[in-house]
Amino acid sequence: MDTMRGALERAKMLVGMEVDEESGLPPPEEQSFLDDINRNCTLNTTQRLYGFAICLAAGLTCTFLSMIVFFNPVKFGVTFTLGNLMALGSTAFLIGPKRQFDMMLDSVRIYATAMYIASIIIALFCALYVHSKLLTLLAIILEFGALVWYSLSYIPFARSIVSKVMTSCFDTDF
Repeated sequence: MDTMRGALERAKMLVGMEVDEESGLPPPEEQSFLDDINRNCTLNTTQRLYGFAICLAAGLTCTFLSMIVFFNPVKFGVTFTLGNLMALGSTAFLIGPKRQFDMMLDSVRIYATAMYIASIIIALFCALYVHSKLLTLLAIILEFGALVWYSLSYIPFARSIVSKVMTSCFDTDF
């Protein structure tokens, strides 16, 4: 039984969940707004996994359904961006909103986060205000690239490997 409990605790730590949530709370005078949200929105492991799966499935569904309305830039841009945000937000179910926010602002991925948020704003601006199919398509490509780069920041050495591969593929002598 201790082996199962130890394995469960290692799995929780692997996905970023607190193993002992009571000991991890700061004193009440040092708690922030996000600490209050985490404390009031506690979920057990099963609820977290269900929330993650449902939010991720809804996000991926929105992203794939956006391809149906590809030739309408407003609907496409909004649906694609909403799907990406839901898929990104699904990880908050696993690790909690405070830890998700802290990880997004970590020094390793702060630039990737800023690029991703900026690309979301640009895509929505092009879709909702400019109504240009070409600009919306370019903004969505930029958003997808920023999402990939942001996602790679969570995998150790992934961004450096991808950078080296891309450099070697496109490095030509004229």
